[in-house]
Amino acid sequence: MRATLIYGAGDVRVENVPNPTIKEPTDAIVRIVAGCICGSDLWPFASKAATADGARIGHEFVGVVTELGPAVTGLTVGDFVIAPFVASCGHCDFCLEGLHTACRNGAHRGGTDDGGQGEYARVPQAQGTLVVVPAGFDEALIPSLLSLSDVMSTGYHAAKKAAIVPGQSVTVIGDGAVGLSAVISAKLLGSGRIILMGRHEARTNLGREFGATDVVAQRGPEGIAKVLELTNGDGTHVVLEAVGLKSAIEMAVGVVRDGGVISRVGAPQFSDVPLGFGEFMRNITLTGGVAPARAYIEELLPLVLDGTIDPGRVFDSTIGMDEVPAGYEAMASRQAIKVLIRP
Repeated sequence: MRATLIYGAGDVRVENVPNPTIKEPTDAIVRIVAGCICGSDLWPFASKAATADGARIGHEFVGVVTELGPAVTGLTVGDFVIAPFVASCGHCDFCLEGLHTACRNGAHRGGTDDGGQGEYARVPQAQGTLVVVPAGFDEALIPSLLSLSDVMSTGYHAAKKAAIVPGQSVTVIGDGAVGLSAVISAKLLGSGRIILMGRHEARTNLGREFGATDVVAQRGPEGIAKVLELTNGDGTHVVLEAVGLKSAIEMAVGVVRDGGVISRVGAPQFSDVPLGFGEFMRNITLTGGVAPARAYIEELLPLVLDGTIDPGRVFDSTIGMDEVPAGYEAMASRQAIKVLIRP
């Protein structure tokens, strides 16, 4: 089969690799119908040290089950499934608590294992990982179903960890796919005002359609000042940070209301969080983290199927396997919000 490998910064290739096989009785093989490039894939695309052997990359996909290990129940060959970006057993204490990313038997994709940007993938812990989409769904929903494997669930995680109360004001920092999904999520949870901080007009226009009431294009101190101006100097009750840079968390601290919550889901590219004595005196709560997508899919899936939400609109480019390297370039240069791959 063909799959995407990364050899170093800017060096993504599509190559022939061995077809996946069942290795453990809890495995499944899935034919990938749609995968995608994630914003987090752009970090190694920008900085990975060159290697002689490429690493598989990609972690989001939907597809059709083609083979099942003998210990797998609850799935059938031919099922159309959503594959959350982390495999989880579904029965350990962390899974039962809804924290599937801490699964005691879990696994991540890529590296020497199958990623999500190929034609097939072996899925460990298939019974606890894969979510079956009811038969007869509208094929036009595939982009939205795919979004549940990561970005929509991640945006929703940001909002859920912030424990948004209906009527609260929310600032979303970042106009990428996760930030836009966070806008959808803040609206779902009843936010009365959603300020989207982003400077790419096509993205922020989509954010307005998703529910943003205001857009702030400025960054840094100017962006903070603008949000404070819009909120009578107070800031917003909640800030959802979907970028991962230190400058973004600094803006979050600057625009959050005293006693408010910052929920960060942008993969952090820094280690020091600017929460010193002054922020301590403001009673700011910092939360967030990596999203346990498996915990949210069954909650969000009915909302996609009935048309309540349409997160698949974050995909503004669809490509084939041959175009994957160009897809990385398009996302890295901000020519695309999120690229969908059709193997």
